Amino acid sequence: MLRYILRRVGIMIPTLMVVSIVSFVIIQLPPGDFLSSYIAQLSMQGDYVDQDILDALERRYGMGQPIYVQYWKWISGIILRGDWGQSMEWEKPVKDLIWERIGLTMVLSSSTMLFSWLVSIPVGVYSATHQYSLLDYALSFVSFVGRGMPGFLLALIVMYFAMTVLKLNVGGLFSTEYILVPWSWAKFVDMAKHIWIAILILAFGSTAGLIRITRANTLDELRKPYVTTARAKGVKENRLILKYPVRVALNPFFSTVGWSLANLISGSTLVAAVLSLQTTGPMMLRALTSQDMYLAGSFLLLLSALTVIGTLLSDILLAWVDPRIRLGG
Repeated sequence: MLRYILRRVGIMIPTLMVVSIVSFVIIQLPPGDFLSSYIAQLSMQGDYVDQDILDALERRYGMGQPIYVQYWKWISGIILRGDWGQSMEWEKPVKDLIWERIGLTMVLSSSTMLFSWLVSIPVGVYSATHQYSLLDYALSFVSFVGRGMPGFLLALIVMYFAMTVLKLNVGGLFSTEYILVPWSWAKFVDMAKHIWIAILILAFGSTAGLIRITRANTLDELRKPYVTTARAKGVKENRLILKYPVRVALNPFFSTVGWSLANLISGSTLVAAVLSLQTTGPMMLRALTSQDMYLAGSFLLLLSALTVIGTLLSDILLAWVDPRIRLGG
Protein backbone atom coordinates (compact mmCIF):
# COMPACT_ATOMS: atom_id res chain seq x y z
CA MET A 1 0.00 0.00 0.00
CA LEU A 2 2.73 2.48 0.97
CA ARG A 3 4.67 1.81 -2.23
CA TYR A 4 1.50 2.29 -4.26
CA ILE A 5 0.80 5.65 -2.57
CA LEU A 6 4.37 6.87 -3.12
CA ARG A 7 4.20 5.87 -6.78
CA ARG A 8 0.91 7.72 -7.24
CA VAL A 9 2.28 10.83 -5.51
CA GLY A 10 5.26 10.73 -7.88
CA ILE A 11 2.87 10.68 -10.83
CA MET A 12 0.75 13.49 -9.36
CA ILE A 13 3.54 16.09 -9.53
CA PRO A 14 4.10 16.04 -13.33
CA THR A 15 0.34 15.65 -13.82
CA LEU A 16 -0.32 18.89 -11.94
CA MET A 17 2.41 20.66 -13.89
CA VAL A 18 0.82 19.63 -17.19
CA VAL A 19 -2.62 20.64 -15.91
CA SER A 20 -1.31 24.06 -14.84
CA ILE A 21 0.18 24.63 -18.31
CA VAL A 22 -3.02 23.60 -20.07
CA SER A 23 -5.15 25.73 -17.72
CA PHE A 24 -2.99 28.81 -18.28
CA VAL A 25 -3.05 28.35 -22.06
CA ILE A 26 -6.85 27.94 -22.07
CA ILE A 27 -7.25 31.18 -20.12
CA GLN A 28 -5.13 32.97 -22.73
CA LEU A 29 -7.01 31.59 -25.75
CA PRO A 30 -9.71 34.32 -25.98
CA PRO A 31 -8.48 37.40 -27.87
CA GLY A 32 -7.14 40.28 -25.80
CA ASP A 33 -6.42 40.31 -22.10
CA PHE A 34 -7.70 41.89 -18.91
CA LEU A 35 -5.84 45.16 -19.40
CA SER A 36 -7.23 45.59 -22.93
CA SER A 37 -10.77 44.98 -21.70
CA TYR A 38 -10.22 47.29 -18.73
CA ILE A 39 -8.92 50.12 -20.95
CA ALA A 40 -11.85 49.69 -23.36
CA GLN A 41 -14.32 49.82 -20.47
CA LEU A 42 -12.78 53.00 -19.08
CA SER A 43 -12.78 54.60 -22.54
CA MET A 44 -16.50 53.92 -22.92
CA GLN A 45 -17.05 55.66 -19.58
CA GLY A 46 -14.96 58.62 -20.66
CA ASP A 47 -12.13 57.93 -18.21
CA TYR A 48 -8.42 57.95 -19.00
CA VAL A 49 -5.62 55.76 -17.67
CA ASP A 50 -2.10 57.13 -17.45
CA GLN A 51 0.26 55.36 -19.87
CA ASP A 52 2.92 55.07 -17.16
CA ILE A 53 0.49 53.06 -15.03
CA LEU A 54 -0.30 50.78 -17.96
CA ASP A 55 3.40 50.25 -18.69
CA ALA A 56 4.03 49.34 -15.04
CA LEU A 57 1.17 46.83 -15.09
CA GLU A 58 2.42 45.29 -18.33
CA ARG A 59 5.92 44.85 -16.87
CA ARG A 60 4.54 43.37 -13.65
CA TYR A 61 2.26 40.83 -15.30
CA GLY A 62 4.34 40.18 -18.40
CA MET A 63 1.66 41.47 -20.76
CA GLY A 64 2.86 41.57 -24.35
CA GLN A 65 5.53 38.96 -23.64
CA PRO A 66 5.36 35.31 -24.83
CA ILE A 67 2.88 33.15 -22.97
CA TYR A 68 5.60 30.93 -21.50
CA VAL A 69 7.13 34.00 -19.82
CA GLN A 70 3.79 34.90 -18.26
CA TYR A 71 3.29 31.30 -17.16
CA TRP A 72 6.74 31.12 -15.57
CA LYS A 73 6.12 34.34 -13.63
CA TRP A 74 2.95 32.79 -12.21
CA ILE A 75 4.04 29.20 -11.46
CA SER A 76 7.46 30.17 -10.09
CA GLY A 77 5.79 32.58 -7.68
CA ILE A 78 3.51 29.80 -6.39
CA ILE A 79 6.29 27.21 -6.01
CA LEU A 80 9.14 29.40 -4.74
CA ARG A 81 7.38 32.14 -2.76
CA GLY A 82 3.82 30.94 -2.16
CA ASP A 83 2.65 33.94 -4.18
CA TRP A 84 -0.44 33.08 -6.21
CA GLY A 85 -0.33 36.39 -8.02
CA GLN A 86 -2.45 39.51 -7.96
CA SER A 87 -6.05 39.69 -9.10
CA MET A 88 -6.13 42.49 -11.64
CA GLU A 89 -9.89 43.03 -11.35
CA TRP A 90 -10.16 42.95 -7.56
CA GLU A 91 -6.70 44.52 -7.02
CA LYS A 92 -5.99 42.11 -4.16
CA PRO A 93 -3.71 39.09 -3.71
CA VAL A 94 -5.29 35.95 -5.16
CA LYS A 95 -4.74 33.85 -2.04
CA ASP A 96 -6.55 36.45 0.09
CA LEU A 97 -9.54 36.46 -2.27
CA ILE A 98 -9.75 32.66 -2.35
CA TRP A 99 -9.41 32.20 1.41
CA GLU A 100 -12.09 34.84 2.05
CA ARG A 101 -14.70 32.56 0.47
CA ILE A 102 -13.25 29.09 0.66
CA GLY A 103 -14.42 28.55 4.24
CA LEU A 104 -18.07 29.26 3.42
CA THR A 105 -17.81 27.16 0.27
CA MET A 106 -16.42 24.16 2.13
CA VAL A 107 -19.08 24.41 4.86
CA LEU A 108 -21.87 24.60 2.29
CA SER A 109 -20.52 21.86 0.00
CA SER A 110 -19.58 19.43 2.79
CA SER A 111 -22.98 19.93 4.44
CA THR A 112 -24.68 19.29 1.11
CA MET A 113 -22.64 16.13 0.50
CA LEU A 114 -23.30 14.82 4.02
CA PHE A 115 -27.02 15.52 3.69
CA SER A 116 -27.13 13.72 0.32
CA TRP A 117 -25.40 10.64 1.72
CA LEU A 118 -27.54 10.48 4.86
CA VAL A 119 -30.74 10.64 2.80
CA SER A 120 -29.84 8.68 -0.32
CA ILE A 121 -28.32 5.58 1.31
CA PRO A 122 -31.28 4.55 3.53
CA VAL A 123 -33.84 5.62 0.91
CA GLY A 124 -32.05 3.71 -1.86
CA VAL A 125 -31.72 0.58 0.28
CA TYR A 126 -35.39 0.75 1.27
CA SER A 127 -36.45 1.08 -2.39
CA ALA A 128 -34.33 -1.94 -3.33
CA THR A 129 -35.64 -4.14 -0.51
CA HIS A 130 -39.26 -3.07 -1.17
CA GLN A 131 -39.16 -3.19 -4.95
CA TYR A 132 -42.38 -2.27 -6.77
CA SER A 133 -44.11 -1.18 -3.57
CA LEU A 134 -46.19 2.00 -3.57
CA LEU A 135 -43.50 3.91 -1.67
CA ASP A 136 -40.86 2.62 -4.09
CA TYR A 137 -42.83 4.06 -7.01
CA ALA A 138 -43.23 7.39 -5.19
CA LEU A 139 -39.52 7.60 -4.35
CA SER A 140 -38.60 6.66 -7.91
CA PHE A 141 -40.84 9.44 -9.25
CA VAL A 142 -39.22 12.02 -6.96
CA SER A 143 -35.77 10.74 -7.98
CA PHE A 144 -36.51 11.12 -11.68
CA VAL A 145 -37.80 14.66 -11.12
CA GLY A 146 -34.69 15.51 -9.14
CA ARG A 147 -32.41 14.15 -11.85
CA GLY A 148 -34.26 15.96 -14.60
CA MET A 149 -34.59 19.39 -12.97
CA PRO A 150 -31.53 21.67 -13.19
CA GLY A 151 -30.41 23.09 -9.86
CA PHE A 152 -30.55 26.70 -11.02
CA LEU A 153 -34.16 26.23 -12.19
CA LEU A 154 -35.14 24.86 -8.79
CA ALA A 155 -33.38 27.84 -7.17
CA LEU A 156 -35.39 30.26 -9.32
CA ILE A 157 -38.66 28.49 -8.43
CA VAL A 158 -37.86 28.56 -4.70
CA MET A 159 -36.87 32.24 -4.83
CA TYR A 160 -40.05 33.17 -6.74
CA PHE A 161 -42.27 31.25 -4.32
CA ALA A 162 -40.52 32.69 -1.26
CA MET A 163 -40.70 36.29 -2.49
CA THR A 164 -44.26 36.24 -3.89
CA VAL A 165 -46.02 33.99 -1.37
CA LEU A 166 -43.92 34.04 1.81
CA LYS A 167 -42.56 37.58 1.32
CA LEU A 168 -39.07 36.35 2.20
CA ASN A 169 -35.69 36.96 0.59
CA VAL A 170 -33.89 33.59 0.46
CA GLY A 171 -30.85 34.79 -1.48
CA GLY A 172 -27.37 34.88 0.06
CA LEU A 173 -25.97 33.25 3.17
CA PHE A 174 -26.39 36.27 5.46
CA SER A 175 -28.81 39.07 6.15
CA THR A 176 -27.73 42.47 4.87
CA GLU A 177 -26.52 43.71 8.25
CA TYR A 178 -24.21 40.71 8.76
CA ILE A 179 -22.45 40.53 5.37
CA LEU A 180 -19.45 42.75 6.17
CA VAL A 181 -19.27 42.45 9.97
CA PRO A 182 -16.69 40.17 11.71
CA TRP A 183 -17.68 36.67 12.77
CA SER A 184 -19.73 36.38 15.95
CA TRP A 185 -22.33 34.06 17.40
CA ALA A 186 -25.10 36.27 16.01
CA LYS A 187 -23.59 36.06 12.51
CA PHE A 188 -23.28 32.27 12.80
CA VAL A 189 -26.94 31.95 13.82
CA ASP A 190 -27.93 34.21 10.92
CA MET A 191 -25.97 31.98 8.52
CA ALA A 192 -27.67 28.88 9.95
CA LYS A 193 -31.06 30.48 9.20
CA HIS A 194 -30.11 30.97 5.53
CA ILE A 195 -27.82 28.07 4.64
CA TRP A 196 -30.41 25.28 4.91
CA ILE A 197 -32.27 26.59 1.86
CA ALA A 198 -29.10 26.45 -0.25
CA ILE A 199 -28.30 22.95 1.09
CA LEU A 200 -31.74 21.61 0.13
CA ILE A 201 -31.53 23.09 -3.38
CA LEU A 202 -27.97 21.90 -4.00
CA ALA A 203 -28.65 18.44 -2.55
CA PHE A 204 -31.90 17.80 -4.45
CA GLY A 205 -30.33 16.68 -7.73
CA SER A 206 -27.35 14.83 -6.25
CA THR A 207 -29.52 13.03 -3.70
CA ALA A 208 -31.91 11.89 -6.42
CA GLY A 209 -29.02 10.49 -8.48
CA LEU A 210 -27.46 8.70 -5.51
CA ILE A 211 -30.82 7.13 -4.61
CA ARG A 212 -31.06 5.62 -8.09
CA ILE A 213 -27.46 4.37 -7.93
CA THR A 214 -27.91 2.83 -4.46
CA ARG A 215 -31.19 1.17 -5.44
CA ALA A 216 -29.80 -0.28 -8.67
CA ASN A 217 -26.57 -1.54 -7.09
CA THR A 218 -28.37 -3.04 -4.09
CA LEU A 219 -30.87 -4.83 -6.33
CA ASP A 220 -28.01 -6.21 -8.40
CA GLU A 221 -26.22 -7.53 -5.30
CA LEU A 222 -29.39 -9.02 -3.77
CA ARG A 223 -29.74 -11.35 -6.77
CA LYS A 224 -26.24 -12.82 -6.47
CA PRO A 225 -25.56 -16.36 -5.20
CA TYR A 226 -23.67 -15.31 -2.08
CA VAL A 227 -26.84 -13.65 -0.75
CA THR A 228 -28.82 -16.85 -1.29
CA THR A 229 -26.08 -18.83 0.43
CA ALA A 230 -26.06 -16.46 3.41
CA ARG A 231 -29.84 -16.79 3.74
CA ALA A 232 -29.55 -20.56 3.58
CA LYS A 233 -27.07 -20.46 6.45
CA GLY A 234 -29.60 -18.59 8.57
CA VAL A 235 -28.05 -15.12 8.58
CA LYS A 236 -30.61 -12.57 9.77
CA GLU A 237 -32.06 -10.52 6.92
CA ASN A 238 -31.13 -7.06 8.29
CA ARG A 239 -27.56 -8.13 9.08
CA LEU A 240 -27.25 -9.85 5.72
CA ILE A 241 -28.38 -6.80 3.75
CA LEU A 242 -26.22 -4.28 5.63
CA LYS A 243 -23.07 -6.38 5.81
CA TYR A 244 -22.86 -7.62 2.22
CA PRO A 245 -25.07 -6.10 -0.54
CA VAL A 246 -25.19 -2.57 0.89
CA ARG A 247 -21.45 -2.54 1.58
CA VAL A 248 -20.70 -3.38 -2.05
CA ALA A 249 -23.45 -1.07 -3.35
CA LEU A 250 -21.74 1.91 -1.72
CA ASN A 251 -18.67 1.65 -3.96
CA PRO A 252 -19.85 4.57 -6.18
CA PHE A 253 -19.95 6.82 -3.10
CA PHE A 254 -16.25 6.22 -2.49
CA SER A 255 -15.25 6.24 -6.15
CA THR A 256 -16.61 9.79 -6.54
CA VAL A 257 -14.60 11.28 -3.66
CA GLY A 258 -12.31 12.85 -6.25
CA TRP A 259 -15.19 14.87 -7.67
CA SER A 260 -16.51 15.65 -4.22
CA LEU A 261 -13.26 17.26 -3.08
CA ALA A 262 -13.17 19.52 -6.12
CA ASN A 263 -16.84 20.35 -5.58
CA LEU A 264 -15.95 21.57 -2.07
CA ILE A 265 -14.22 24.50 -3.78
CA SER A 266 -16.22 25.10 -6.95
CA GLY A 267 -19.63 24.31 -5.49
CA SER A 268 -22.54 24.54 -7.90
CA THR A 269 -21.57 27.73 -9.69
CA LEU A 270 -24.87 28.46 -11.44
CA VAL A 271 -26.96 27.81 -8.33
CA ALA A 272 -24.60 29.95 -6.25
CA ALA A 273 -24.91 32.77 -8.79
CA VAL A 274 -28.72 32.58 -8.80
CA LEU A 275 -28.93 32.54 -4.99
CA SER A 276 -26.19 35.20 -4.61
CA LEU A 277 -24.15 32.92 -2.37
CA GLN A 278 -20.82 34.28 -1.11
CA THR A 279 -18.88 31.22 -2.33
CA THR A 280 -15.96 30.69 -4.66
CA GLY A 281 -18.07 29.48 -7.61
CA PRO A 282 -19.37 32.87 -8.80
CA MET A 283 -15.93 34.41 -8.23
CA MET A 284 -14.31 31.74 -10.41
CA LEU A 285 -16.90 32.30 -13.15
CA ARG A 286 -16.30 36.07 -13.03
CA ALA A 287 -12.53 35.55 -13.19
CA LEU A 288 -12.87 33.34 -16.28
CA THR A 289 -15.19 35.73 -18.13
CA SER A 290 -13.06 38.80 -17.34
CA GLN A 291 -9.75 37.01 -18.16
CA ASP A 292 -8.38 37.72 -14.71
CA MET A 293 -5.68 35.17 -15.47
CA TYR A 294 -3.99 34.79 -12.09
CA LEU A 295 -7.25 34.37 -10.18
CA ALA A 296 -8.78 32.05 -12.80
CA GLY A 297 -5.57 30.04 -13.17
CA SER A 298 -5.28 29.60 -9.41
CA PHE A 299 -8.84 28.31 -9.21
CA LEU A 300 -8.25 25.80 -12.01
CA LEU A 301 -4.97 24.64 -10.47
CA LEU A 302 -6.58 24.23 -7.06
CA LEU A 303 -9.50 22.26 -8.51
CA SER A 304 -7.14 20.03 -10.47
CA ALA A 305 -5.00 19.34 -7.40
CA LEU A 306 -8.07 18.39 -5.35
CA THR A 307 -9.32 16.12 -8.14
CA VAL A 308 -5.98 14.29 -8.36
CA ILE A 309 -5.78 13.93 -4.56
CA GLY A 310 -9.41 12.82 -4.41
CA THR A 311 -8.81 10.15 -7.05
CA LEU A 312 -6.00 8.70 -4.93
CA LEU A 313 -8.25 8.72 -1.84
CA SER A 314 -11.00 7.01 -3.85
CA ASP A 315 -8.68 4.16 -4.84
CA ILE A 316 -7.50 3.68 -1.26
CA LEU A 317 -11.04 3.76 0.16
CA LEU A 318 -12.31 1.28 -2.43
CA ALA A 319 -9.53 -1.16 -1.61
CA TRP A 320 -10.33 -0.80 2.09
CA VAL A 321 -14.12 -1.20 1.75
CA ASP A 322 -14.29 -3.88 -0.98
CA PRO A 323 -12.00 -6.89 -0.39
CA ARG A 324 -12.32 -7.87 -4.08
CA ILE A 325 -10.30 -4.79 -5.10
CA ARG A 326 -6.52 -4.88 -4.88
CA LEU A 327 -4.10 -2.03 -5.53
CA GLY A 328 -1.41 -4.28 -6.97
CA GLY A 329 -1.52 -5.95 -10.38
